[in-house]
Amino acid sequence: MIIVFSGCGNTAAAACELARISGDEVLTLTPDMLRSDAGMPEVEASGRHIVWAFPTYSWGVPPVVRRFISRVVLHRGEQLPHVMLTTCGDDIGDCATMWRRDIWQRGWKAGRAFSVQMPNTYVAMRGFDVDSTETAAEKLEAMPARVAYIAAEMDREGDDCVVRGSMAWLKTHVVYPWFVRMDMSPKPFHHTAECTGCGACARRCPMANISPDSSGRPQWGSECAMCLGCYHVCPSHAVAYGRTTRGKGQYRGPRATQKM
Repeated sequence: MIIVFSGCGNTAAAACELARISGDEVLTLTPDMLRSDAGMPEVEASGRHIVWAFPTYSWGVPPVVRRFISRVVLHRGEQLPHVMLTTCGDDIGDCATMWRRDIWQRGWKAGRAFSVQMPNTYVAMRGFDVDSTETAAEKLEAMPARVAYIAAEMDREGDDCVVRGSMAWLKTHVVYPWFVRMDMSPKPFHHTAECTGCGACARRCPMANISPDSSGRPQWGSECAMCLGCYHVCPSHAVAYGRTTRGKGQYRGPRATQKM
């Protein structure tokens, strides 16, 4: 089984490719499983392993995924090995250690961790923007071969196969906690004058956190995963995050797997 959280489509694309090769069932996490006001999620695991597929957030595991791991009633969770598959723009820091500790805290067996480089999507901070068209295309072209390697390796014994990057411990254990506390509020989200009220942002949101106001334009609630899917999917480039997204690009994502 592959358990998937994806905001902009990158992780969904990698997970679908892995499922195509391995034959694993794919479970996409829904708002009813992820929101803090949802009930206790219950999942019946299938197959020979459980693959956790998610994007790297500031060199760590997305908080909504960590919350799901801590709460889910996962039948057969103790019997099957757990594997990590994370997508990242460049490197993942010490993300594998964070994920492994979360798995161990549930009494589950943590196996190997793998990372797949995919196009950058984080634009909500100064100095961060999407990749060039050429770089994004190169990463997408390289993804299937990388996932094929992961499919062949994930049930074997061995070391993690990830790109940790420089200053991995600092990024995950210092920058990540700061990011979660200081840079994940949905309050800066707003629509600009170009908004047509098409609803694409609400349909994309994996948390069901966007609803129309009295004029039909989007308004953001408090259950935000900070995936920026709403920003990237807007056909009018009318979703903004404070002033930090001014002049930034959009990433449309692998179109074949934008919805799973």
